[in-house]
Amino acid sequence: MRLALLVALTMVAFAANSLLNRAALLDPGTGPAAFAALRIVSGATCLAALALWTTGLPVLSGRRRLIGTASLSAYMLGFSFAYTALAAGTGALILFGGVQITMFAGALALGERPAPARWLGSAAALTGLAWLLLPGASGAPSVLPALSMAVAAVGWGVYSLNGRGVARPLAETAANFLLAAPVALAAWLIVLDGLTAKGAGLAVLSGAVTSGLGYALWYTVLPRLDASVAALTQLTVPVIALLGGAALLGEVPDARLIVASAVVLGGVAFGVLGGRQRTASSRGS
Repeated sequence: MRLALLVALTMVAFAANSLLNRAALLDPGTGPAAFAALRIVSGATCLAALALWTTGLPVLSGRRRLIGTASLSAYMLGFSFAYTALAAGTGALILFGGVQITMFAGALALGERPAPARWLGSAAALTGLAWLLLPGASGAPSVLPALSMAVAAVGWGVYSLNGRGVARPLAETAANFLLAAPVALAAWLIVLDGLTAKGAGLAVLSGAVTSGLGYALWYTVLPRLDASVAALTQLTVPVIALLGGAALLGEVPDARLIVASAVVLGGVAFGVLGGRQRTASSRGS
């Protein structure tokens, strides 16, 4: 039960990132590169302080660190640029659909063999996502923002796989943020877009709380989840973001997005619950 609550809290934090980023970029004075840079710097500052106070920072080098830094940077920048045009719920659906593909591929590469129910749940969820993104269909998102979010999806999927088995989640997350900060600042210097007071406040909130602490919590629960389960549970985030976008940002979803979200959520439920029953029966035999 405690694990389920921690996972649910993490998913709410992930959805909040979509809402905060989208809310900031609805302000014409705030640009995606500036928002991403301040978000990462805020997260790095908060996490480094907490890590130094508790366990200390890990070594800022090595293969895991390189993968963590590169994947976090790709996710943060792709995420921000995508939300210049995507609604919060639509962006989250593209993001975590792509994350599922990345993490399932990673699970197979690592030798994990997902139960048949998880394959079926994944197929159902991806069918809903594909229907939403069908080119030329009414309500389909623009190509470039969707591609930008796809880059973010691969980045986040790799980042999640890289976090499995870490010994000190808070310190590991802090190190990744510290090394990703110069990458985001360099992107900001190239683009030189603006940042309003409102955008800055939302970036700090997103970076320090829903990103920094949320990702540290994610790294805490990841070692206790199969990669396929971790991928499936994240597909609940678009539904949370969809509801939040409608309630807080006035982004009322159309019928296409509602049906796609229902198919995705149904696939998640079937994959997680069916896979768990299969695992339990296998252990009992």
